[in-house]
Amino acid sequence: MPLRRYPRQTRQLLAYVFAGGLTAVAHYGVLVGLVELAHVNPVPATLAGFIVGAVVSYLLNRWMTFDATHSHAQATWRFALIAAGGFVLTWVLMHLFVARFDLPYLPMQFVTTGFVMVFSFLGHKFFSFADRAV
Repeated sequence: MPLRRYPRQTRQLLAYVFAGGLTAVAHYGVLVGLVELAHVNPVPATLAGFIVGAVVSYLLNRWMTFDATHSHAQATWRFALIAAGGFVLTWVLMHLFVARFDLPYLPMQFVTTGFVMVFSFLGHKFFSFADRAV
């Protein structure tokens, strides 16, 4: 069933969820690999994963999710600004959950991902990538 049959906002949300899934695989792959195989502390490991995920997210969301009207030069700095906010939010939440409250890193990363996804979607929709159709 083609996605064009769905309302534009539904298609956009479905594409964002799909891109987010692939982004999460990249992020969590780096996170778990660094923590479990390289014995890196979970907070810096999740930040490394975040950076890898941000690259995947930019490419997929620009291509699939948002009808970007800005050039790559404009969209990149806008995306980087929202990604920086997500990076700081990830650091703050994971630092609190893991370093301060000594909670397990992987479940807390799932919680953190939920917060960052909402923040990022809104930031990218209304700032990073301009919609062609309203």
